[in-house]
Amino acid sequence: MKISEMQRRFPLLVAEFIKQAYAGGYELSFGEAFRTEEQQRLYVRSGKSRTMNSPHMDRLAVDFNLFKNGQYLTDGSLYRPLGEKWEALGGRWGGRFGVEPKDYVAKTGWDANHFEYRE
Repeated sequence: MKISEMQRRFPLLVAEFIKQAYAGGYELSFGEAFRTEEQQRLYVRSGKSRTMNSPHMDRLAVDFNLFKNGQYLTDGSLYRPLGEKWEALGGRWGGRFGVEPKDYVAKTGWDANHFEYRE
């Protein structure tokens, strides 16, 4: 699939994901979606990112801020229900980053608010 096709499919998956999040009693606000190469370099230098190959640069990832009952949730483990919904839609969830598959039930990775397209 061409990247332009993935970029057009990604917003549909995000829309479905957002509907499921709200149906489950969550609220979301957007974090970062598109990221320039310059911004990515800054993130890598400062340790906020570990790669220059970010799907944000291809418009294939989005970060969300999570709320429940009006409260901003910062604990990455609280993203798990939504991360699993995203994975069920076919996406890749940042809550798995840095975690061995055998530990997925008990541990949450370092980028739990990150949701990316997976072909």
